[in-house]
Amino acid sequence: MQQHSKGTIHKGQPQGKIEKLHGLDTYVIGNRTTPRAIIVVYSDVFGLALPNNKLIADRYAASGEYLVYMPDFFKGDPLGLSVADTLIPVDAAKQSSLSKYGGLLAAIPSFLMWSQRHKFGSSDKTCMEYLQALRRATPREQKIGMVGMCWGGRYAIRAGLEGNIIEVEGEKVPLVDAVVVLHPSNLALPTDVEGPVVPMSFGWGQEDQNTSIAQKGQVEQVHEKAAKAGKKIPEMQHKVYHPGRHGFAVRGNPDDPAERKCLEDSVEQVLDWFKQWL
Repeated sequence: MQQHSKGTIHKGQPQGKIEKLHGLDTYVIGNRTTPRAIIVVYSDVFGLALPNNKLIADRYAASGEYLVYMPDFFKGDPLGLSVADTLIPVDAAKQSSLSKYGGLLAAIPSFLMWSQRHKFGSSDKTCMEYLQALRRATPREQKIGMVGMCWGGRYAIRAGLEGNIIEVEGEKVPLVDAVVVLHPSNLALPTDVEGPVVPMSFGWGQEDQNTSIAQKGQVEQVHEKAAKAGKKIPEMQHKVYHPGRHGFAVRGNPDDPAERKCLEDSVEQVLDWFKQWL
């Protein structure tokens, strides 16, 4: 397993604990007594099995301000780490195009089988039900932020949409109060970004082969069109990372200065946005 903890933002062992929360095993780290806010993280496809994901949650919690939850939205069935280095290698330069192509072909069947077990409908339901339970269990004055990376990005955006508002004690409230999305995959546009009701910050990779940088412009267009039609659009932020290979916020190569900067800057993007809005 050791080889898969390459690409960590910092070395070390994850410091949190796994607990059952709102029906899902959840990695918990941070201030449990007087948190400024709660941060929910929806990770990439490798979930709690990838140490990097927990270490990123640890970084969000490091200031002592936040209570961070990373639920196992895959219910014990994340994509196997054996395909992690093929689908998103930590060091792209060390992989020849032939081995990359051959490796990708070998990894694709397992990814396709996995994604058949985690279709949009059930994934969306699992995520929104967790957030509904969390919102209802959280004092109204306590704010909730959500971070979504890669696979989780789509669901983090959707958590901040008008269509997912719920009623709590007679008041209509969004499931979360602010959202940060990093290299979101599988976006269905325009639907997944229509009707935002909370501030959202997006991080895009200039060289992302999975999530095209063109999607940045498409998302901006959806919101510009809505604003022109008289709809109130909360504050939106878009940052572009260079080189920004897919997975830059989770599996960037810390030995490459440009990729290390992506890793570190994406953590700062999250913390800066939540400092402003939570």
